[in-house]
Amino acid sequence: MNREEKTIRIAILDLYEGQDNQGMRCIKEILEQWASNNHLQIIYNEFEVRLKLQFPDLSYDAYISTGGPGSPIDSKGTEWDNQYFNWLQSVEDYNKNILHNNKKLVFFICHSFQLVCRHYNIGNVCKRKSTSFGVFPIHQINTHVHEAIFEGMKNPFYAVDSRDYQVIEPNDTVIEKMGATILAIEKERPHVNLPRAIMAVRFNEYFFGTQFHPEADAVGMSMYLQREDKKKVVTEQHGEAKWKSMLEQLQDPDKIMCTYNHILPNFLNQVIGEVCVAN
Repeated sequence: MNREEKTIRIAILDLYEGQDNQGMRCIKEILEQWASNNHLQIIYNEFEVRLKLQFPDLSYDAYISTGGPGSPIDSKGTEWDNQYFNWLQSVEDYNKNILHNNKKLVFFICHSFQLVCRHYNIGNVCKRKSTSFGVFPIHQINTHVHEAIFEGMKNPFYAVDSRDYQVIEPNDTVIEKMGATILAIEKERPHVNLPRAIMAVRFNEYFFGTQFHPEADAVGMSMYLQREDKKKVVTEQHGEAKWKSMLEQLQDPDKIMCTYNHILPNFLNQVIGEVCVAN
């Protein structure tokens, strides 16, 4: 395959329900930067899942399913939630068909990750005691397993965490049966008697998800942190010194910008591998 002649097609499943967010901007910028760096043509289309029940067909090379507001538990049984998992099943069925050499890759972010963990019964999806918001260390586990999406990442690495819900208490029987692997967990807190959340899972060879936001960049996060409502959340829970420290951390190239520059681009590099198989 001549890489310069191939157009990569990406579908973005927008779960933000019309709310203002930095996530969509960041995802699109990563796609455009990656395509430019690799001398590739890229087309991406957005699908408004929750408000308009829009879902992509199977003509795309890969899919990125975003974060979003609200409960990943209470939506069970709603029309958009049912259609979301019908779509996911169609991708699974496509990938299981031995006649399809080019498999469809999917990346699930935060809210989407929680939905998929609920769907597969990976662990206990539940509400947190308090909002997690800020830049936190993420600890890789099962480091004996080579994970291409974590290529170039340190252990621990840093990422933006923004959620009211969590996935904890992994269901080891289900995980082993489906061939999934938990790859990262949240920071250890010896002084807090609470289980650590699951932060990254490879569900199968083609599905990968993170409970953190790998798309977050320093500019967007800085704007977000300086919103009055977000500043209030951080300062009330952790104090103003912690809020200022978060702003300072955004300028550290070894922290969230390292995550921004590696994780989704590494996923897209895997997409190229599948496209090459098809050609």
